[in-house]
Amino acid sequence: MEQTAKHMGATLPPLLHTKPPKRVIVGNIVYYVCGILLSILFLFPLVYMLATSTKSESVFAADAGTLRMFLPDFAHLGTMFENYKTVLTEYDIWKYALNSLVYAGIVIVLNIIVNGLAGYVMAKMNFPGKRLFSFLIIFLIVVPVETSIIPLYLIVKTMLGLKGSLSILGVIFPATISVFNIFLFMQFFEGIPKEFEEAARMDGANTMDIFFRIILPLSKPIVATVAVFCFIGVWNDYVWPAMILPVTEPGEWPLLPIQAALTTIQSIEMITTGEVMASLVVTSIPIFIIYVVAQKYIVQGFGSAGLKM
Repeated sequence: MEQTAKHMGATLPPLLHTKPPKRVIVGNIVYYVCGILLSILFLFPLVYMLATSTKSESVFAADAGTLRMFLPDFAHLGTMFENYKTVLTEYDIWKYALNSLVYAGIVIVLNIIVNGLAGYVMAKMNFPGKRLFSFLIIFLIVVPVETSIIPLYLIVKTMLGLKGSLSILGVIFPATISVFNIFLFMQFFEGIPKEFEEAARMDGANTMDIFFRIILPLSKPIVATVAVFCFIGVWNDYVWPAMILPVTEPGEWPLLPIQAALTTIQSIEMITTGEVMASLVVTSIPIFIIYVVAQKYIVQGFGSAGLKM
């Protein structure tokens, strides 16, 4: 045995620590350098926005055209956040932000339930016309939303008669249905093994129990992805709410979302550039937080849904 082991050890070549080829090293260097340069290029507007939001109009004018335009106003630390105070208190942007948060919360819950159920039916059940519905879902994804705004406006205002404070329903209900989210749910649910459903049915669970107690808990990545997309869509929506929601009287609680507040603030005659940038920062913070928190689930959701595409 010892002779055999020695013989085998003598015949095995030693492990070699080979270096990657030069073209691979050069390719990696070019890749990372280009990535860093592009990142810096895309970060410049954000850095400029943050820096300008801390400056008064006189400091902004003095720093224009110099590298100081990308640096906060550290020379006046006591007034760095004065623009934010003005935007939040005098222009009541927090009320519009709260409106958007409420709209987004309702739309997210309804989106997950309605589109999730639709995706579950399309993925797990067989019924007449299933292929036709699948084709319509894929076809409607590529249809621009702008083509349906006028018919939708006529339905909400004329047929349903949603006016005044009831116009809020005209903002929420159309955003509840999303063929793209149905498609994402459908693709993800197809990857869930049928054994989970069969075991649940043997225990006496019905279809709704299976969906809410088994399918949804197993679908956290796609649920988080849909929630993020819904939040961003509602938070950034301006055209449709501006068409459907009324302008309230001074002193009343506004019904318009945050993007409408930005338009109103930017049209004020005496507003400064720093206040405009401060309002943009305030509206960008929630999206940044949501994306950072749910980034892992978004990647998992797209990866899992994409396996079936």
